Amino acid sequence: MALRDSSSYTTAPTWSWDRLLIEPRRPRRIRERPNAHWLAVAAVCIGALMGQLDASIVTVALPTLQRTFSTSVGSVTWVGLSYLLVLVATVTAVGRFADMWGRKLLYVYGFIVFIIGSLLCGLAPDLGALIAFRALQAVGAAMLQANSLAIIVLVVPTRSLGRAIGLQGAAQAIGLALGPTVGGLLLAAGGWRLIFFVNVPLGLLGAGAALLLVPRSVHLTTRAPFDWRGLGLFFPTVVALLSAISFGATLGWTAPVIIGLFAAAIGLAVMFVRRERSTSAPMISLSLFHNTRFSAGIASGLGSYLVMFGVLLLIPYYLERSLHAGTARAGLELMAMPLAFGIIAPLAGRIADRVGARPLTVSGMTLVAASLCTLAALRPDTLGLLILLGVIGIGLGLFTSPNNAAIMGAAPTDQAGMASGILNMTRGFGTALGLALTGLVFTINGGAHTPGHAFSVAALTLAFIAAAAALTAALRSNGDLADATLSSIE
Repeated sequence: MALRDSSSYTTAPTWSWDRLLIEPRRPRRIRERPNAHWLAVAAVCIGALMGQLDASIVTVALPTLQRTFSTSVGSVTWVGLSYLLVLVATVTAVGRFADMWGRKLLYVYGFIVFIIGSLLCGLAPDLGALIAFRALQAVGAAMLQANSLAIIVLVVPTRSLGRAIGLQGAAQAIGLALGPTVGGLLLAAGGWRLIFFVNVPLGLLGAGAALLLVPRSVHLTTRAPFDWRGLGLFFPTVVALLSAISFGATLGWTAPVIIGLFAAAIGLAVMFVRRERSTSAPMISLSLFHNTRFSAGIASGLGSYLVMFGVLLLIPYYLERSLHAGTARAGLELMAMPLAFGIIAPLAGRIADRVGARPLTVSGMTLVAASLCTLAALRPDTLGLLILLGVIGIGLGLFTSPNNAAIMGAAPTDQAGMASGILNMTRGFGTALGLALTGLVFTINGGAHTPGHAFSVAALTLAFIAAAAALTAALRSNGDLADATLSSIE
């Protein structure tokens, strides 16, 4: 492992382009503050909030974009899909880069790329350009997401790791909850371009906070040639798999193109695993998955994200088709889940610092499963629905921050970026699977004609997945959340 010393940052007498690859040191008055690590967490939370706010705002704007560009629903979905594909396919590779070149370095540049991508999206002359610029925006988002948890692991003492990751999760939940409301206001005030321009001031704030408050990287892995062949296999694997999942319900799961995409994804995945096992410097170290704490955390986390985004898709259909509620009401009621999540996540992280991850992750997903079973049985109106959505949010909050802390604690310190990238890639897969599976179950069980029955079947399906996630979480040992020791950082 390579530990950077301060001399590499102070000996250059004149400015040169090489300095763009050097992480700047925090001001002394920041470094010497006893709460300096919480200031760094605050900087990370800005990026977490901005990413989820942007994702939920764009989802709300899709009908407006369809009308503006006079295009089909299928075409306009690529505004969201291009972002998801690029984000999921690159976030792990970015984490590997960060482990070699510096987490703060890529985090700050992530804000810059995201700002540029947002500006270009707001100025896009047509739908094709908007889709392309969304892909660029996703590269910036990958640079932020791959480094956020890695920075927290770097800077926060082990005894406070769960609490810190809980705060980051709360920031994501707040962004997710505010997105529909903020998006509606921006669309009403100035049209769809504002939903991208709003990222510029947020991004500038985040970049400035990262420069001033985030410490330089320590315990970087030794620089080695990047595994470009591995990325060349991994990227099309993810694209093929996510495309098949996303379009399977529309084109038919037995359509030749869908079967072909699944077959291509499987074949490429086999080739990727063989490549990673044979190279000395893999893009993804498969040995991480030999650790039960890591692999059980990733598997149960995938289930939790699938359930979360499945509920976010299912509830609006239920409100519209069974309760005949409008879009505004659906948006307001859906806020109950992420708001409850945001309140509970920091508290759950703090408790996990004392008792470990397993009790909270198992009880959290069990609570989610029970709440979904109750939803399926009662099909409640407004008050009951709000209460149960709030309880689901509590369960997810109890699960997520301890689980994420356990995952990051199980990874070697010099592979924190890679571990963070894998975790965020799992979130992307969970999002796609949750939307596709929930939509499929709802549709084939009579969503158009018997929406109440379809809702119950879909809710029970999600409850089963939540219970499976709880059982998987129970497989992990209940050791300390993090094994790494905090080093001297600047």
